Amino acid sequence: MPHELWLVRHGPTEWSENGRHTSVTDLPLLPHGEELARTLAEPLAQQDFALVLTSPRQRARRTAELAGFAHAEPDEDLVEWAYGDYEGVTTPEIRETVPDWTVWTHPCPGGETADEVGARLDRIVARAEHAEGRTLVFAHGHSLRVLTARWLGLPVVDGRLFRLDTATVSVLGHERENPVVLRWNS
Repeated sequence: MPHELWLVRHGPTEWSENGRHTSVTDLPLLPHGEELARTLAEPLAQQDFALVLTSPRQRARRTAELAGFAHAEPDEDLVEWAYGDYEGVTTPEIRETVPDWTVWTHPCPGGETADEVGARLDRIVARAEHAEGRTLVFAHGHSLRVLTARWLGLPVVDGRLFRLDTATVSVLGHERENPVVLRWNS
């Protein structure tokens, strides 16, 4: 069976809806975030997964649980990009002092570098490649975008090319020997 990596971004939280960078702050899903997570159960139940992983943050774990994967294995490598001093801050607020700032092009003081995030997610790619079938992961916007870039053999910065909405399923796989995006943001 060809290896596939299924990505689920957690349901909406108060901060994700307000554009606040959220990594270590362990926020719950909003009530409609829980409803959206439940809608993922039926399509995901139609697949067999050899490996199911989740970020240990409650918003990802709860999404996994509501989608029918309460047994998902927590993996610290799936946590969100550590934003450091920008935790809880919006991009427009950051740009008041750092014009044109993005997580893809500028540092996060007190947080992780792009290389550190990429190294973590390379380990997830390796786990998926060694699984005996499909891998399913529940995680966060920026970390899943980096994971996608690394699956495709792209640099971390190219995660900027993959907009990812909350409570969506995306699928990475192969066309012949080439890693590809099979489905995005569905």
